[in-house]
Amino acid sequence: MEVEVARREAVFTITLNRPDVLNAFDEAMHDGLRAALAQAGEDAVRAVVITGAGRGFCVGQDVAALTSPEAVGALLRDRFHPNIRALRALRKPVIAAVNGAAAGAGLALAAACDVRICARSAVFVPAFVSIGLVPDSGATYFLSRILGPARALEWMASGHRLSADDALGWGLVSDVVEPADLARRADALADELAALPTAAIALHKQLFDRAAENTLAEQLELEASLQTAAAGTADFAEGVAAFREKRAPRFRGA
Repeated sequence: MEVEVARREAVFTITLNRPDVLNAFDEAMHDGLRAALAQAGEDAVRAVVITGAGRGFCVGQDVAALTSPEAVGALLRDRFHPNIRALRALRKPVIAAVNGAAAGAGLALAAACDVRICARSAVFVPAFVSIGLVPDSGATYFLSRILGPARALEWMASGHRLSADDALGWGLVSDVVEPADLARRADALADELAALPTAAIALHKQLFDRAAENTLAEQLELEASLQTAAAGTADFAEGVAAFREKRAPRFRGA
């Protein structure tokens, strides 16, 4: 299977599984990721981990499919765009556990996740400019928000490889661990996030997605609107009750 999935309690792990080609996308892997993201949307899932098999996270599209300018555009619109939108639509935290090379659209996939951690062996490679292309699959959207537009443009246009430690220093990833520890660290982080009020985290995602484009007045109103929604959840009631009773809350993600 080009994409493998595993469920452990409320944590759902998606593994890109073409290790012989560093998990480059082909048609089957596009389809497998779409199906896996649909499964990840189920209510019982409260945190998602995306990682790669073998030595790579994902190095983008298999170039054998790039047969003409029209084929490139169709591939983006028909394959990459639906999966990026589906990932961002997940109403739960998504962690990229970057185990190796993340290049091209694979880098964009990691950037589309909510949190990124990586192995010390990971490397982040723009890749697009080195074959005369521009960033795609949301790379410009996400990286300009993570890094700032000036640094994102300089990096994408240079094509320079970024080490795990440099990615940490830039704020592209939030943690770097030894390769043997990556799966355990991802699981621990996913468990931590899954124990939180998932509905509130989904509303957090909406707020931060809109913050860069909204005016202050618009963002204040959006905060008020989504805070009203959060205040109507069972998890808010549980959080207040736990605070008053001086105990740990037991959130259900409702």
